[in-house]
Amino acid sequence: MIFRLPGKTLALLVALSLGITAMSESTPVRALNTVQIVESSLSTECLDYEVIGICAWLYCTPYGCTVRTSIRVKHYIPELVVSSYENTGESPWSEVALLSPPIGNAVGGGRTTEEESSRHSSTRFKNTDAIGHPGGAVFYDMLSSFGYSCESDVQPYMPYFLSTLDALAWRSGIPEMAYPEALTPGMREMGTTGDLWSPIYPRSGFVTQTHDYKVAASTAQRAADVVTRNGQPHVYQPLVPSGGAGRWPPDAVMEGDPETHLWQRLEPNMSMSCSVFPDGGEDYDLQSPGDYAWALWRPYRCCKRRGQTLLTFTGG
Repeated sequence: MIFRLPGKTLALLVALSLGITAMSESTPVRALNTVQIVESSLSTECLDYEVIGICAWLYCTPYGCTVRTSIRVKHYIPELVVSSYENTGESPWSEVALLSPPIGNAVGGGRTTEEESSRHSSTRFKNTDAIGHPGGAVFYDMLSSFGYSCESDVQPYMPYFLSTLDALAWRSGIPEMAYPEALTPGMREMGTTGDLWSPIYPRSGFVTQTHDYKVAASTAQRAADVVTRNGQPHVYQPLVPSGGAGRWPPDAVMEGDPETHLWQRLEPNMSMSCSVFPDGGEDYDLQSPGDYAWALWRPYRCCKRRGQTLLTFTGG
């Protein structure tokens, strides 16, 4: 069952968070702010704008019908900022950190480590949030210079997923620990041969992995996996755009597939390029407290409507 908060309630939470953050002198200094995130949306490499074909439309009036054409384009849109961080209530994105305070059963974070002479194992936990990307107006202003463009349904600052509100599933793995994806080796796993980062299921905040960056990336991938699908057993707001004549939205996020998504690293070591995981971020020197953030870009295809009926199109 999907549990949703009313849109007005979510907007109020965001407004309160922004106001409280601005007024509070005791709020810790975070690593990432909204201005930096908005600037990161100006990445033309992540945008990857391309004219891929044409659309043919049937346009009819009382005096007859004609065929009109329009170009068909493809590009990526930054839709979510996904943060994965160590301690509850301490998101690296400063303006939204207070959206996820310790509440109820969601009161902590961290890791447990066991060391033996013959093996080393580590289970780590990350809180994870997926918030609507704030770069919309600036991004689309930049995009207008390319010509016709597609639009996303994402709402800036909208909390699409807050792991503190999804405490039961995010902290226990129930019921997904019993899913075939979680029980079948090699099924829905992120990483490459010889460098497995983590299984996607169960989609919880616990990851058995010694490398902190890989842990954070795994939980970010899991959160995106949930948010871009309907009917998942989590507390979240789905971001599942609908298609229509002249609009082809992306499929649900699938690990390792650039045809469904790309990640842009925001924290640490902000990058102006995008890729799927593994992305090489694990090679950087990481610093405490182990807080990370990425922008999730998703590909759209579209063409301008120039008639009542879409007859055909080219470009895949």
